[in-house]
Amino acid sequence: MKRFEGYGVLITGAARGIGAATARRLADEGARVLLTDIDGPAAEAAAADIPGAEALVCDVGDLAQVDAAVAHAVERFGGLDVLVNNAFASAPDTDIAEDDIDTLWRRDLDITLMGAVRCARAALPHLAATGGRGAIVNIGSVNAEADFGNHAYSAAKAGLASLTRTLAGDAAARGVRVNQINPGTIRTGNWDGREDLLDALADQLYPLGRIGEPDDIAAAVAFLASRDASWITGTVLRVDGGLLAVNKGFAAINRDG
Repeated sequence: MKRFEGYGVLITGAARGIGAATARRLADEGARVLLTDIDGPAAEAAAADIPGAEALVCDVGDLAQVDAAVAHAVERFGGLDVLVNNAFASAPDTDIAEDDIDTLWRRDLDITLMGAVRCARAALPHLAATGGRGAIVNIGSVNAEADFGNHAYSAAKAGLASLTRTLAGDAAARGVRVNQINPGTIRTGNWDGREDLLDALADQLYPLGRIGEPDDIAAAVAFLASRDASWITGTVLRVDGGLLAVNKGFAAINRDG
């Protein structure tokens, strides 16, 4: 039997990249998946390539749309077993002294952090009704742990890690696990036209010698969402090719010097 046979799954920001790869992976393992995204046509296109998947427009900044998306998943799937909070906003990196806090910071925090809060709030009663298999997996970033720029986005992802820990404690009594994945650089459409930069990053920063792929993160989500991780909650899992564990530049200087 496949690990997610009979499961209902909702993924935010699922039209492309990590979200779409996660939808494919969980569907391949038996889940029925609702791909939600603010870009409706792109979500529809992604869902069309995944047997049994559905798509729905959802802006995680809008509580009514979040509630409607969760209700839709519950109605279509007969319940909701897994929530994957993948939607985010990331403003262009700027000098913090020149940031327009009321636009750049507010949007990054509202979508990346508060969007996950809205989704968890709506989903928790249904996840708790699954007999112990309910799970939330938040998609964070190595930006939550070290300086890679993008002040507002990084702060939002760090807040998401804190939310993961506190929500794990609250949800445990209801039989729901909450975990987070912090990816390193992942080859998505955001990097189109900058492949040379990706190659340079892989060579200079990543001990495993390559940039991550969306499927790398999807595999980690599948593990944390499954009963294989039934005794794991409140954990932030780095899936970063060794980026934060090894200072590759320093190691090279130390070795050659």
